[in-house]
Amino acid sequence: MFDGFTFLYPHLLLLIIFFILARIYLKSDTSSYYMPHFVEALPQQRKKEYIKSMLKWLILIFMLISLASPVMIKGYKAAKHESIDIVLSLDTSGSMSMTGFSATKYEQSRWDVVREVVKDFIQKREYDRIGIVVFASTTAVASPLTSDKQAQLDIIDSIELGIIGKSTALVDGVASAIGLLKSSKKSSKVIVLLSDGENTSSKTPLSMALKFAKKYGIKIYTIAIDESDSNMLKVLSKENGGKSFQARNKEDLYEVYRTIDSLERSETPNIKQRVVEPLAFYFIAMALVCSFLLLLLTTAREKF
Repeated sequence: MFDGFTFLYPHLLLLIIFFILARIYLKSDTSSYYMPHFVEALPQQRKKEYIKSMLKWLILIFMLISLASPVMIKGYKAAKHESIDIVLSLDTSGSMSMTGFSATKYEQSRWDVVREVVKDFIQKREYDRIGIVVFASTTAVASPLTSDKQAQLDIIDSIELGIIGKSTALVDGVASAIGLLKSSKKSSKVIVLLSDGENTSSKTPLSMALKFAKKYGIKIYTIAIDESDSNMLKVLSKENGGKSFQARNKEDLYEVYRTIDSLERSETPNIKQRVVEPLAFYFIAMALVCSFLLLLLTTAREKF
């Protein structure tokens, strides 16, 4: 019947011993008075005093039990999440404004398509921390590593082309992404680098970016979109255990991100979580009932 019943703070129940000892050894001295004709009322009065004393002890005990936080353990559930840290490094150079990348919506620019596909990817990575880096003539961290997916969707919507220039600092985009991931404690750290052109304005040497990616155990996936066939993208992915992809249209790009989504799955250990039902409320309720009865008895005596 009481299987699974326990206390979160059982040591608080020891206070009951303290109150019992106080009751025994800390009695106050009382004066005795002779009251004629009081003998007839004595049995009834003793009964009331006994009941009142019992109610006081019950109030004390119920409150101490509630402080000890009684709970009923109903079972355990396993929490198993697949989690990695990912940085999306996105090209926002001038060439990303070109249209024709989508077969069904010709007026969509490359960036419009990338924005749509990336948002879909972010929403699928429920348990992952994701960071966002954008690069053009220079780089900018649009979002640090975070699990706040809605904030990142809003950030993606707010990014406009041309804000940080029109050239392509591709390697700098990798370096900024490494900067976000280098302190990560996750076993799997990934950069997904997307660009539609060759590196034209980076200040970071390619060899240094490759060196630091290897040092921090970061895997790099690269995506060349439209007709781009960047050798640098292939080198970046090959040297760091990733893969290089090419997407010639919107449908290809969706497929590339789906492939990366399936490739990068690292499991966290099984964590057993107790499913508990708190019971303190019931003992507080019983203490309140006893308090109400004690009040009735005290009031009745005063009227008498």
